[in-house]
Amino acid sequence: MGKSEDLIQFVKDRPGHDKRYAMDISKIKGELGWNPEYSFEEGIEGTIEWYLANTKWVENCISGEYVKYYQQNYGERESGIICP
Repeated sequence: MGKSEDLIQFVKDRPGHDKRYAMDISKIKGELGWNPEYSFEEGIEGTIEWYLANTKWVENCISGEYVKYYQQNYGERESGIICP
């Protein structure tokens, strides 16, 4: 992202916290023939690029602006929109 590595802040691990997470797709691959469309690296890069290209969406989610929009347009119904 072109940022300085000085911005990285390491935190103490929680007791019992896994040091590594890995997915095993062998069952879904074997039973359904499913394969991921993107590698993890491609997916995370695309995700970061999307967020960088959609900063207004992120700002609206963080500010709560989206809540006003859905209340005005949909009242109290569930919107199905999820913001961080």
